[in-house]
Amino acid sequence: MRIDLLTREFPPNIYGGAGVHVAELSRVLRQHAEVRVHCFDGPRTADGFDGVTGYFPPGELRGANPALATMGLDLQMAAGTAGADIVHSHTWYANFAGHVASLLHGVPHVVSAHSLEPLRPWKAEQLGGGYALSSWIEKTAYESADAIIAVSGGMRRDILRSYPHVDPQRVQVIHNGIDVESWQAPGADGRDEADAVLQRLGIDPTRRAVVFVGRITRQKGLPYLLEAVKNLPTDVQIILCAGAPDTPEIAAEVTGAVSRLSRQRTGVVWIEEMLPRRELVAVLDASTVFVCPSVYEPLGIVNLEAMAVGLPVVGSATGGIPEVIVDGETGYLVPLDQMEDGTGTPLDPAQFVTDLTASLMRVLDAPEDAQRMGAAARQRVEDHFSWEAIADQTMDLYRSLVH
Repeated sequence: MRIDLLTREFPPNIYGGAGVHVAELSRVLRQHAEVRVHCFDGPRTADGFDGVTGYFPPGELRGANPALATMGLDLQMAAGTAGADIVHSHTWYANFAGHVASLLHGVPHVVSAHSLEPLRPWKAEQLGGGYALSSWIEKTAYESADAIIAVSGGMRRDILRSYPHVDPQRVQVIHNGIDVESWQAPGADGRDEADAVLQRLGIDPTRRAVVFVGRITRQKGLPYLLEAVKNLPTDVQIILCAGAPDTPEIAAEVTGAVSRLSRQRTGVVWIEEMLPRRELVAVLDASTVFVCPSVYEPLGIVNLEAMAVGLPVVGSATGGIPEVIVDGETGYLVPLDQMEDGTGTPLDPAQFVTDLTASLMRVLDAPEDAQRMGAAARQRVEDHFSWEAIADQTMDLYRSLVH
């Protein structure tokens, strides 16, 4: 069986959880079938990229609205899938390619749902009129796909609510996964390297620390975290691994908030670069608690990464996060009542900030409980979120579609 994965992101150009997902999924699927990857950002020439084809938008569209340029690139991608038995697209950026490829070549189209355009209306800030195009692409692909993979039960409910014409029997939950061997605390032989990373980044490993990892986008809830941090003791270090802002507006908002916070307290460390995995592991290992203040999160692969390193996680009780965090055992869930307008905005932002602060303090003030929760978090990842199990479930789905 030949499987063609269609994606915007693929190494070395990854900036979000969907890219991590496709990279890991392609790795484990190669043990079961022939896998080819079609992605953005042009050809891959380095070692390790066999079977990967990268594309640029057609020259005539490179100055056009980003959504229109994406459609032009997707048409090239669809042409490149000739000979595939299954096409499997990830995010709206590649859904159009999958839909067209399915029609053109007469093969099943599988969609993995990492996020949903109706639940991200702030994307209009980034895409302008292109948001109407991205929404149409996603709706068309979902309603026509032979199967849809939801990365959580929460995401499955969101799909059926957002697209009521989708047959529920075509939507299957297969969780995101993690390479448990790569994401673990450094051993004794890696301690000197980890210490050097912390020194270069300006992180004090002797201080209690809250760490956030994520893109600067509305859905990640970073402004709420920055408000909550104001109420934490001044000895607590704040580590923000946050970059790739969606828009100049959200970038300016976060920059201003971090600047004001840095004038009020020490230990505010903002890392805008995307760290290599070994360096990010060192940062996580030096922290006390991981925080995920998202207002929209289908699952949250960053939570799995932190848990695998042995960190308790404090996360919003929204989307798929409650399927990852076991409240009181591997961290704490923060209550979040939200508007039903698709933005995910808290009904009571001040209460959400208060509850977020309180949950962080429950971990910070109880080091023995934090250590116990971190160990339980690592065990939960090992038991439930390995990529090998996810590959088996995905292959079963493919086989059910190929006759």
